[in-house]
Amino acid sequence: MADIDTRMVRQVLLDQRHSRMKGGIYHLNQIEMAYNSNHIEGSQLTEEQTRRIFETQTIDGQTSVDDIVETVNHFAMFGYMLDHLEDPLDAGKVKTYHRLLKQGTSDADKPWFALGDWKRLANEVGGKSTTPPDRVDSAMSELLARPSPTTVEDIADWHSAFETIHPFQDGNGRVGRIIMFEQCLNRSVAPFIVLDSHKDYYYRGLANYASEHGWLVDTFKAFQDAYAARYAGMIPSSR
Repeated sequence: MADIDTRMVRQVLLDQRHSRMKGGIYHLNQIEMAYNSNHIEGSQLTEEQTRRIFETQTIDGQTSVDDIVETVNHFAMFGYMLDHLEDPLDAGKVKTYHRLLKQGTSDADKPWFALGDWKRLANEVGGKSTTPPDRVDSAMSELLARPSPTTVEDIADWHSAFETIHPFQDGNGRVGRIIMFEQCLNRSVAPFIVLDSHKDYYYRGLANYASEHGWLVDTFKAFQDAYAARYAGMIPSSR
């Protein structure tokens, strides 16, 4: 792994968000995370289109309106995460992430879609049943009551539990991945972005987590290496 001071990543991201610095780690993380997290869920926007939306609020080419809205919303969700790092991760915060991500989309107008609230209809992920709607509140209360993750292994365990519950009608993966980034920043765990180019390993790790934790943990560690290799030069040593 490249040498990166994980304790400084949080401070640099906060500093650059408030200063609106262009071309730094905050700018690049916004684009990289929005592109990859949305693309994993089926967005057809390219990374260059994602970059143009963030940098110039414009886009060229044909694309879905929802893809554009959810990209802009992801930028807002990432910013909210940084602005509220000091706030506890509770149900209200998790629901706010969902509202920020899905507001203004075609889903948000559907009468059965619970914007910024737990799902109302049963759903599946990867062909597997998830927690029934009437049990989501208690399941999420139990998950949120766990001690804060302090290692990448803890974060993988938390994320697997979150995805198994699948508390929202849609947007679970993107909310879950923003939570993981928050958990890394708050516990000085080397941060990472789940890359669309390796989503098959990510999905395999989640699907087999109950029987083999190592696949998901090793995938996250590989993402940590990729993040450090790209951004280490932008992070100073501890002040």
